[in-house]
Amino acid sequence: MSDAMTTRTIRIVGHRDEEIEAYLATPEGDGPRGGVIVIHHLPGYDRGTKEIVRRFAELGYDAICPNLYWRIAPGAAPDDAAAAARAQGGVSDEQLVGDVAGAAAYLRSLPTSNGKVAVIGYCSGGRQSVLAACTVDLDAAVDCYGAFVTGTPPQGYVLHVTNLVDQLPNLRCPLLGLFGNEDKTPSPAHVDELEQLLREHGKTYEFHRYDGAGHAFFSTNRPAYRVEAALDGWERIEAFFGARLGA
Repeated sequence: MSDAMTTRTIRIVGHRDEEIEAYLATPEGDGPRGGVIVIHHLPGYDRGTKEIVRRFAELGYDAICPNLYWRIAPGAAPDDAAAAARAQGGVSDEQLVGDVAGAAAYLRSLPTSNGKVAVIGYCSGGRQSVLAACTVDLDAAVDCYGAFVTGTPPQGYVLHVTNLVDQLPNLRCPLLGLFGNEDKTPSPAHVDELEQLLREHGKTYEFHRYDGAGHAFFSTNRPAYRVEAALDGWERIEAFFGARLGA
């Protein structure tokens, strides 16, 4: 583990072979090492997300975050890009899968790669992390309070999404789920349903739930931040990736 790293904005080939922006952080050293794809939350490809990418590089992984809103608002400020994405109903599942597959291919192409890649997502990205784990060849996935993996979006919901119940039999890798018991999307009942389905399908998973925490408890710049839950969550993530992304 080292805090010496290189960060830069790059272009990768995503869905439909389209070039999109991505933020890359790589630690010093020649590897071999695993890679981590960070799926940004609904507010977008912002400073907080880039801090998470750098944190994974500090932990010894090549880490990347594709800008899912690049096609909608190239070069726009995160708030403006997120507003434009919301106005269009968000990012389609098809595009998300293509962009994550492109990010995984990029990480595996690096000379430092050991061939193993994980995905992690927060908020809307939590659902997208599970979707990616059901459709892309990955070695581990983390869902941080992803809404509508189970459950049904209300009528008029800002994003054009469905739940992933029919996708769960295809889950291709172990899943770590981190949830707040005060959250409503996903609620404890939604998490219970997800756990039951994963168990029925014989999938490998590990869930942790936190009392006194609601949605976005990892977000240090929001009132929802909960120190104890976030610190424990980071320890769980480090252990989970450490067991699955090693050489």
